[in-house]
Amino acid sequence: MNDTRLRLPLVLAALPLICFLVLPLAGLLLRVSAEDILATFLDAQAAQAVALSVTTTLTTVLIAVVLGTPAAYLIARKKFPGKNVLDALVDLPVVLPPSVAGIALLVTFGRRGVLGGMLASCGIELPFTQAAVVMAQVFVAAPLYVRTIAVAFASVDRDLELAAAIDGASPWQAFLSVTLPLSVRGAVGGAIMTWARALGEFGATIIFAGNFPGRTQTMPLAIYMGFELDLRVALTLAAILLVTSFAVLAVVKGMAGRWTAPA
Repeated sequence: MNDTRLRLPLVLAALPLICFLVLPLAGLLLRVSAEDILATFLDAQAAQAVALSVTTTLTTVLIAVVLGTPAAYLIARKKFPGKNVLDALVDLPVVLPPSVAGIALLVTFGRRGVLGGMLASCGIELPFTQAAVVMAQVFVAAPLYVRTIAVAFASVDRDLELAAAIDGASPWQAFLSVTLPLSVRGAVGGAIMTWARALGEFGATIIFAGNFPGRTQTMPLAIYMGFELDLRVALTLAAILLVTSFAVLAVVKGMAGRWTAPA
């Protein structure tokens, strides 16, 4: 009875914020029709932006998994001087304004950057290329994977690894047979969140990679240009990103609910 009496005031108190969050999203979806979506995919420039976003974000996830897994294990399981500093540095790109991330990448890897001269001497130019798009996405999105799987590594029962060692498994074999399988759910969730964050990346990309249709123009950049050139395309791409992001969050939250539910 007390719960019922409390529920109505809570609903009424939460309703304004919920409406404020939902109404703009609903308004965006109501402005887009199936014909608009079809026309957008038939538009060469918009199709190139979608294809580039898919290609670069999948590459970003692959890099995050390959390079982020060892980093996450190091943070979660090892003690060493400066660990807290490293832990903070890994999280820093998540809270940095994307424009700051883009400037940092540009002054480091640009032609006149810290490493620009050395890269130029090797015939490597990174700014305003598709490689720059991937680098911007990795910089802002990979920490999400590292943080998620680090938590998963830290939650694995050490006794299980000890039992594997007693049975004759080497540390590497224990990692592959015990630690990694028990952490795979965290890895999947982190990879999905990384992909979603990379898909929506804008600020660092436009500064470090530019906005060149067919070469570095991803979906968020195409939306930005659409406000000046073709609002229909901008609205359609925005709706596609909205639905995709919602689907990703729904999948991740659904997976988390199943994993944490009592047996």
